[in-house]
Amino acid sequence: MKCATGRYPSPGERRSWSRSLPVLAADLHDAGLSGVEMLVEFQLPLTSKRADVVLAGVDRRTGLPGYVVVELKQWTDAERFEDSDELVVVGGYGSRPVTHPAAQVSDYVDYLTDFTASLADSGQSVRGVAYLHNATDYGVSDLLAFGATRDGRMFTGQRRAEFQAYLSDIFAPTSGASAADQLVGSAIRPSRQLMAAAADEVQRREVFTLLDEQKDAYNYVLHSVRRAAQSNTKTAVVISGGPGSGKSVIALSLLGELSRQGRTVIHATGSQSFTQTLRKVAAQGNPRVRKAFLYFNSFMSMEPNSLDCVILDEAHRIRETSVNRYTRAEMRTGRAQVDELLSVAHTPVFLLDQHQVVRPGEMGTVADIRAAAAARGIDVMQVDLDAQFRCGGSLEYVRWVEGLLGLGGTEAHQWIGDDHFSVEAMESPEELEAWLAAKQSGGFGARLSAGYCWPWSDPRPDGSLVPDVQIGEWSRPWNLKGDRSVGGAPPAPLWATDPAGFGQVGCVYTAQGFEYDFAGVIIGPDIVWRDEGWSIARGANKDPSLRSLTQVPDADFDRLVRNIYKVLLTRGMQGVGIYSPDDETLRHIASLI
Repeated sequence: MKCATGRYPSPGERRSWSRSLPVLAADLHDAGLSGVEMLVEFQLPLTSKRADVVLAGVDRRTGLPGYVVVELKQWTDAERFEDSDELVVVGGYGSRPVTHPAAQVSDYVDYLTDFTASLADSGQSVRGVAYLHNATDYGVSDLLAFGATRDGRMFTGQRRAEFQAYLSDIFAPTSGASAADQLVGSAIRPSRQLMAAAADEVQRREVFTLLDEQKDAYNYVLHSVRRAAQSNTKTAVVISGGPGSGKSVIALSLLGELSRQGRTVIHATGSQSFTQTLRKVAAQGNPRVRKAFLYFNSFMSMEPNSLDCVILDEAHRIRETSVNRYTRAEMRTGRAQVDELLSVAHTPVFLLDQHQVVRPGEMGTVADIRAAAAARGIDVMQVDLDAQFRCGGSLEYVRWVEGLLGLGGTEAHQWIGDDHFSVEAMESPEELEAWLAAKQSGGFGARLSAGYCWPWSDPRPDGSLVPDVQIGEWSRPWNLKGDRSVGGAPPAPLWATDPAGFGQVGCVYTAQGFEYDFAGVIIGPDIVWRDEGWSIARGANKDPSLRSLTQVPDADFDRLVRNIYKVLLTRGMQGVGIYSPDDETLRHIASLI
């Protein structure tokens, strides 16, 4: 049996289904609800996360479609993690705490109603339960203290009769086929894009819904900050995940919550584009909020543990040192930047993707951070995010990109298609741009980016941009280099988010960290397909930071160029169009779609 996610279930998943699904089916039968539909492994919109089961039927009170999201757990014993209200430790799961299952399923309910058009005006029709069908009350007594809500309740196997009564109170004993069809066929509302929601998140209230490992990481950071304040402890948290796994959503959620708690907290990145955009959109002119967004090199002179928490987004961009040409002589100590970041807060939080290292001198890997922490005697907790929220929630597309570029040991393979994400090979830059323009006219966000394979000129004296990116008779300018608007074009840090950025070609330095609905990507002549393999043409690359053979040996150049194109190819939320001016390369890409 193959899942709708485009992959085959693992043996562990098969075992889990065989042990849990018959129990739930029997409960429905015994409750007289055999007509209620069970949607198994239901994929949440625009994410690779799946709810174990969504029950679809007719609401007994309203006669309208009604749904219950069910999180099935085979746990027999679990207890609270230290003094946390939301984190639990499960017997046999090791020492890493996870989110309380009732809170977990409540998040699923929020996420489903946030992004499913048919549920937009009927959020009250969706409920959530965690069903620990192997557990007695005694085995999970700590967890029973969690306050039950409409969106998140918990039942044990000992309370099976109570669970059946709960279902009978919700559903009418009729067929749920129509309700199931309505949910499965519902349109998906556009995702709340990161930058558009940042102002509410930071200044006023929580607007993001965090799921599973995201919520685990979020809760663990809050727990570590609270514990550090009470007992003067210090813990580094590493949150690792691929593009679109929700790292920046976690970062903003933490910044908002810790700020509301009155903690001293700073958000920092190594990206001018990302930080400037956050300052503009999240701060919305509030100087106090703008000060919460700094850079990795901002902490050279700060005293150790000056902050409760420092949130280091895009930590794969950590540099060897914070020293640059503007650094004062007395601060040129040669101290490692990662050491400064570990030192400045009781709880430093590193959010990173090791496959997004795209410049020489970047050294933000898990191994680097663990080694630096060990040298200081600092404990490290690592949470790996395996979900996918960009690229339509398509993990298969991310794997396809990795296979296309030969990254992560993934072999090139055919794109099998995904209802949530479109992939197209374009025959010309004109066709690619027209495709993006149609999306833009339809109200979607769309941007064109390319490898740094063309010269990059300053604007002309009259403010017009030079169309440096030339392919045949087609030409367009790069985005602006600086942080000032010129001739109606937005400054470089805002290219990805300002509507006026359409019409300029972005590069990895302005695209990294951002997302838009549709991504157009020109794979430049610095990587071409020859003789059944990729050939790196170093001379075709115009990036000044990659020119030095001494600083960037050929092996490093190869790795960095592939990482760059992975970043560009994974910016889209709903689709990507790909073009290469090299005929053989374009034919190879098209053959895989």
